[in-house]
Amino acid sequence: MMSGSSSPQGGSRPMMSGSSSPWMEREAAAILPTYGRRPVVFVRGSGMRLYDDDGREYLDALSGLSVTSLGHAHPAVTEAVARQAATLVHTSNLFFTTPQIELAERLADTLGWADGRSFFSNSGAEANEAAIKLARRHGKRRHPDKVNVVALHGGFHGRLLGPLLLTGNPAKHEPFQPLGGWVTHVPHDDAAALTRAVDERTCAVWLEVVQGEGGVRSVPEDVLQAARSACDAHDALLVIDEVQTGIGRLGSWYGWQQTAVEPDVVCLAKALANGLPIGATVARGAAAEAFAAGDHASTFGGGPVVTAAALAVLDTVARDGLVEHAAAMGTALRRRLEELVTAQPLATGIRGRGLLQGLELAGDVAATVVGAALDAGLVVNDVAPDVLRLAPPLIMGDAELDQLAERLDAALSTAARAL
Repeated sequence: MMSGSSSPQGGSRPMMSGSSSPWMEREAAAILPTYGRRPVVFVRGSGMRLYDDDGREYLDALSGLSVTSLGHAHPAVTEAVARQAATLVHTSNLFFTTPQIELAERLADTLGWADGRSFFSNSGAEANEAAIKLARRHGKRRHPDKVNVVALHGGFHGRLLGPLLLTGNPAKHEPFQPLGGWVTHVPHDDAAALTRAVDERTCAVWLEVVQGEGGVRSVPEDVLQAARSACDAHDALLVIDEVQTGIGRLGSWYGWQQTAVEPDVVCLAKALANGLPIGATVARGAAAEAFAAGDHASTFGGGPVVTAAALAVLDTVARDGLVEHAAAMGTALRRRLEELVTAQPLATGIRGRGLLQGLELAGDVAATVVGAALDAGLVVNDVAPDVLRLAPPLIMGDAELDQLAERLDAALSTAARAL
């Protein structure tokens, strides 16, 4: 079920923080500079391991930001993609295709929604964009002005203009203003503020169970319950963004299933097809009746290849017991991080749940630790100036967890000496 421990060890490696390669120079001339990349060119992956263009091996404890939850080049996904690509790649959404219908049925099953209906797109941002339009259609059928949304500070919902405004980070808004005034943001931990913000013009409340980009912060249960109650009181939709937390990462199929609330709409992407571009907006109840033909569309959304890949992911997660395994490994990962908090002065606390964990640091040193980790053969990221994010694949085994802890320990020691 899990990846084995027979892969090569990382071993010693030269510091790479100042390294360069011809590929980096070629990119600078050919690609718009929207990414702050680390100086590594990855060319191959297998299981939890990545390999760069010099043949160096790295342990991937980030899963491409919670994407490759089955690890790299998983044979079930590879076989499903190859088989479907040799059969039918594209028609258009003017016609029926069987993998899309099967995937929608499977998602409804994993959610426990007998009346669940899906819209497929190509990313988490697009899944949220579709949900915005769905929530507005639902709201405007009740009142022409019922178009506003309440969201949380620290939330992240994508970089299209609609999802960007939902995102509770003013620094991301500023370069693209004006974005509009239809979203009200409230603190992620203030249930009373959320209740006050929702009124008859609110069509939806938007949140994550654990804020990934917001620093791996869990949203308190009383805030979740306040959101559900406020939506019920004002005939609004509760939308939970499960783009980063869905498909087993927190130790349940979806993060909301660990709470006392149930959403009307969920947004999915990332791990759903293990790296292929897919998004899904799934609605139940009255929300599932909000769209009519022509209200929304996507040229490539729900294409046969990506939906076949997603079906292979869901099959593998269910067959191999990876939801339960993620819960167990999440507990084990937390124990190892607690040991680092005890042993390492730079490590001060832990956030998160399951296999989405944040290591709190003593000051704004996360970028330094990330660089030291990369030099030690470990991929993590600085989700906040003082927080490291770890999101290893669901297939991680005990031996790989040992290596993760060893390399992170070495990185923390290196970073402490450098400060």
